[in-house]
Amino acid sequence: MKTADTMIPVFRPSCGEEEIRLVTEVLRSGWWGLGPKTKAFEDEFARYVGAGHAVALNSATAALHLGLRALGVEGREVITPSMTFVSTNHEIIHNQATPVFADIQPDTLNIDPDDIERKITPRTAAIVVVHYGGHPCDLDRIRAIAAARRIPVLEDAAHACGARYKDQPIGSISEMTSFSFHAVKNLATGDGGMLTMKDPEIDARLRRARWLGINKDTWTRADDGKNYAWAYNVEEFGFKSHMNDITAAIGLAQLARLDQTNARRRAIAQRYSAAFSGLPWLERPVEKPGVRSAWHNYVVKVDRRDAFMKHLQERGVSTGMHYIPNHLYEIYKPYATPLPVTERVWARLVTLPLFPDLTDAETQTVIDAVTSFRPS
Repeated sequence: MKTADTMIPVFRPSCGEEEIRLVTEVLRSGWWGLGPKTKAFEDEFARYVGAGHAVALNSATAALHLGLRALGVEGREVITPSMTFVSTNHEIIHNQATPVFADIQPDTLNIDPDDIERKITPRTAAIVVVHYGGHPCDLDRIRAIAAARRIPVLEDAAHACGARYKDQPIGSISEMTSFSFHAVKNLATGDGGMLTMKDPEIDARLRRARWLGINKDTWTRADDGKNYAWAYNVEEFGFKSHMNDITAAIGLAQLARLDQTNARRRAIAQRYSAAFSGLPWLERPVEKPGVRSAWHNYVVKVDRRDAFMKHLQERGVSTGMHYIPNHLYEIYKPYATPLPVTERVWARLVTLPLFPDLTDAETQTVIDAVTSFRPS
């Protein structure tokens, strides 16, 4: 068996010289906190996704937290998938709201609009949708259901940076969209997040909320970065969740080549799908008409999951599993409800390696390992 340092990982961040140059520029500038690079990153990201406003934060978890807080969900219900990382649903709880789990579609693993409609009650304050694996949800149906009842939609696009829905960039469609820049994401900064929105009043409020409720951040209080003004007001209770300029510098470099790195992800995914097309025991991920997936991950479905994962490990290929449905965790048992598709599908999921710097030779190693498995 290969050692950890020779295994092909599931994810690996891609770093170029521009990331190093921009970070070095920030380190030499003496301004490492929330400052001009963060502002530049917000502006460039908003332009890229076609959003009116973008607020840079220290994580996507913070983006979800502040987004739900701005929607005023406290004491009410939020419809959400269970098939997601726990951040999505932890932040509903942290906002003192009740998660109402909806089932998923078996092919895309995205939230099922029909089950959303069934789960709506007079207490529904918001709908959270997760673009699983980078494949956009059925936003036309979901937004029509929500609009008819004046319910806001918050898109969790942690996997979907650079994805498009009917030629609209994800981040420009719903009331708010959260993005993740964690080290394994399509746009990776080590950690960090972004919240995009249409409403300028929400934008202004979130800028205060991310910096403890202070009405002027440290960069705003600096005059051209030279003369520091100490006066500010605290207008509400907020949080310490803003981005810093070191993270933003990496983000600017990553954003500049996001289309390129996403294209590489797509090429690898297409190569996998072609190679696995003749395997009746393996179900490949789909890309439905009218959407362009960001291909954050490549998740196959197999019946003998543990044996399959062990087989790949013995051949130098790491695998993952995304995710254990949240309603199966002990802490979410009070909110658990039958989700037949989620409960059937998750036990068959395996995530294969997919990242921009995966070489052609490594891709072939993964293909050979998968195709050499005997399901019985």
